[in-house]
Amino acid sequence: MAQPKWYFEDFEVGKTIEVGSRTVTEDEIIAFATQFDPQPFHVDRDAAAQSMYGGIIASGWHTCGLMMRMMVDGYLCDAAGLGSPGVDEVRWLKPVRAGDTLTVSTTVVESHPSKSKPDRGVVHTVWQAKNQHGELVATIKGMGMFLRRPG
Repeated sequence: MAQPKWYFEDFEVGKTIEVGSRTVTEDEIIAFATQFDPQPFHVDRDAAAQSMYGGIIASGWHTCGLMMRMMVDGYLCDAAGLGSPGVDEVRWLKPVRAGDTLTVSTTVVESHPSKSKPDRGVVHTVWQAKNQHGELVATIKGMGMFLRRPG
């Protein structure tokens, strides 16, 4: 692996990183839901049309997966990351539909060095996914562990 671009010190409180955009297709919505969340409004066009959503919508877990992929491609692959101890909150605010283009960003809300391991720190972030209309469709509050910059 090349020298990481992002270390713990790069995650200052208030910093926002735009990580990417992706358009969602009906085929991928149905494929994901068929395997992992086969509720009728995710997999059955007729049942979805009769639901409160009026058509096929993506599983919230699919939306989370899409957000994670954009985070990895957008900066985590270039970071001195050590994984995450978890997320504190996931919110699905608006349905994601076929043809929606999601744009994801992450904002640092807290950052502190580890007390027990001085070579790393913990960064708390809020991820946001917005659709092509600028509407917030999902948020994730969580944390990641990153190595401190050497030297």
